Amino acid sequence: MHRLGRSLHPLLRLLLALFLVNSAASEQPSIPKENLLVLTVATKEPDGFKRFMQTANHLNYTVKVLGAGEEWRGGNIPHSIGGGQKVRLLKEEMQNYADRDDLVVLFTDSYDVLFASGPEELLAKFQQFNHKVVFAAEGLIWPDNRLADKYPNVRRGKRFLNSGGIIGYASSINSIVEKWQLQDNDDDQLFYTKIYVDPVKRVALNITLDHKSNIFQNLNGAVDEVELKFEPTRVRTRNIIFDTLPVLIHGNKQTKHLLNYMGNYVPDAWTSETGCTICDTDLLEFSSLSKFPSVTVGIFIERPTPFLPEFLERLFSINYPPEKLTFFIHNKEVYHEKHIHTFWEKHKGKLKVKFVGPEEVLSEGDARNMGMDYCRQNPECDYYFNLDSDVVLTNPNTLKLLMQQNRRIIAPMLIQYKKLWSNFWGALSPEGFYARSEDYINIVERSRVGVWNVPYIAHVYLIKGEVLRTDLKEKNYFNLDRMDSDMSLCRNFREKKIEKEKGSPTPESCHMFKPPKGVFMYVSNLHEFGRLLPTEGYNASRLHSDLWEIFDNPLDWKEKYIHPKYSEIFTGGVVEEPCPDVFWFPIFSETTCDELVEEVENCGEWSGGKNEDKRLVGGYENVPTDDIHLTQVGLDQVWLHFIREYIAPVALKLFSGYHTKGFAMLNFVVKYTPERQAYLKPHHDSSTFTINIALNNKGIDYQGGGCKFHRYNCAVESPRKGWSFIHPGRLTHLHEGLPTTNGTRYIAVSFVDP
Repeated sequence: MHRLGRSLHPLLRLLLALFLVNSAASEQPSIPKENLLVLTVATKEPDGFKRFMQTANHLNYTVKVLGAGEEWRGGNIPHSIGGGQKVRLLKEEMQNYADRDDLVVLFTDSYDVLFASGPEELLAKFQQFNHKVVFAAEGLIWPDNRLADKYPNVRRGKRFLNSGGIIGYASSINSIVEKWQLQDNDDDQLFYTKIYVDPVKRVALNITLDHKSNIFQNLNGAVDEVELKFEPTRVRTRNIIFDTLPVLIHGNKQTKHLLNYMGNYVPDAWTSETGCTICDTDLLEFSSLSKFPSVTVGIFIERPTPFLPEFLERLFSINYPPEKLTFFIHNKEVYHEKHIHTFWEKHKGKLKVKFVGPEEVLSEGDARNMGMDYCRQNPECDYYFNLDSDVVLTNPNTLKLLMQQNRRIIAPMLIQYKKLWSNFWGALSPEGFYARSEDYINIVERSRVGVWNVPYIAHVYLIKGEVLRTDLKEKNYFNLDRMDSDMSLCRNFREKKIEKEKGSPTPESCHMFKPPKGVFMYVSNLHEFGRLLPTEGYNASRLHSDLWEIFDNPLDWKEKYIHPKYSEIFTGGVVEEPCPDVFWFPIFSETTCDELVEEVENCGEWSGGKNEDKRLVGGYENVPTDDIHLTQVGLDQVWLHFIREYIAPVALKLFSGYHTKGFAMLNFVVKYTPERQAYLKPHHDSSTFTINIALNNKGIDYQGGGCKFHRYNCAVESPRKGWSFIHPGRLTHLHEGLPTTNGTRYIAVSFVDP
């Protein structure tokens, strides 16, 4: 036996010794938590580092940070070789623990890593490996694929080393890193790889890889291998190939978006039982401030937008000290200049505003760059609040609520009415465009409520001024290739930007590359904030284009055009009955009346009150009025929808049991004047019921007028602007239009269910 032992190859003897050591190790007691040292390198503290530390602290890890405040000279790692600075810093630190065989050291990246479980599980899993050092593993080799053949084969699992995660005994890790003699911008992974692929060194140092992601889960090349495992009070990332629950999740290379998605849940940022557990941490307390922060509000009217006057008026509903608000308004559309002018004439002197109009001929990207720079160049600007004209903020506290979350960039979640279209993306396609995340619908429908790290926000967002003056100091973020401006902005936020003067990168020049922005974008659905307006179908060629928006933007149409007391029709107290079965109720706002009159007058094709009428099927009208049909101005479909949405419920309430079809062939605006047609002779209407809406004011716009019902010898002589009569059309309600003695009277009439 002695001669056999002496005749064994040295490598076999070493393997035999390691087997005996490992067998003994398997019987050792658990490693105490106090014997764990967690190290990471962070020269700065971007959002990714803060998230890493948040998960570490939450799971009771104590982390020692190396390189704090030091200039990063380790290159732009995702795009080139680099990272040697991390090895140098680790080498310096490990000299303090060179003889500690009992101390377990975890060395991990931090900007793109999060903890999923605590120290006890980490140490137990490490101990099960029965090796001195365990490196993370991945399925893709970097940076030198020529070394692939030198890697030992594995029957199942990830084959290649990843340097983003290392765990081992201090003395053993020291034995590895003490060999480092290279520069900060040399590649750390290549250094470790060359040690690992050398079979003698691998065995001597007792190194292995975490082939099945028991401890380290690298997402690069493994996007389809992981899923979230939801439990009532915690969330884990599960590797479905190996059925493992890794302790650390590493979003290396182009998988940062997936890591950010997982970070919205892991380890328990949001659970089904607790909801959002991080939404109340590190909040901005207004009570602790000596004064309110100053805000620059960047308003962008980049395309024809419905309900712009209402948008501008809502600026005064922002619940924030007005003296702390400064406005930058860019209007690209000549069509909206009249709205801007009216707004400014009404509120001149109430706001601090810088206007940039269509005469400047700025692209959208240039205008947005200018607005952002308007805040950046002002050291007093604490926040930049981007607000596009298609945003309807119904929550007056939106600005304060966003500030309170104390994020560097945050948006309120908005959606289009009754649609899933929102102002954020939950995921990205491989090409960098929209992809639906698994939780997108849950967030949009608010079945999950929280503050979510997302790859894209648009339309409305809040950015801290200090971020613009530090991380986002450049003046062009909105013009990137042929992307739209918001996609360009978000891509600039998300991705590392490589800038070099000439030639290809070299190891010596890698440190000159700009570091990643590291800026997270968040969207909050903690509250109801408002909605987005669809603008694609908006036709700005009309005089009052908003009148046509009943289909695309029904809520805003209702708010602008339906009488504010309309809902009281159904609660009692507002409907009047001046004559039997003649009911009188509020239906249109003053704006509706004015705009409808202006539209028909702009058309100008009045019939003249003649019996011959080519607009009718028979070409003859027995009781003609001087009118314009709504088909002539293109409002016929809008009007029919109005009847079905707003008149039909009233008819059902007032004429119990009658369900209208909401159909009307004749819908028209009548003009009464003493000169053209002052009155209308007694007649029945060809309808089941008729509506008659007053469009202007008696005593102001005209004198006389009204309607008399002969069967009941009852007249309504004082119509109210925006109010409608509704009465049966046939048989019982013979009626006439009373003479208009002065001015011009307008009414809108529909013969419903002919």
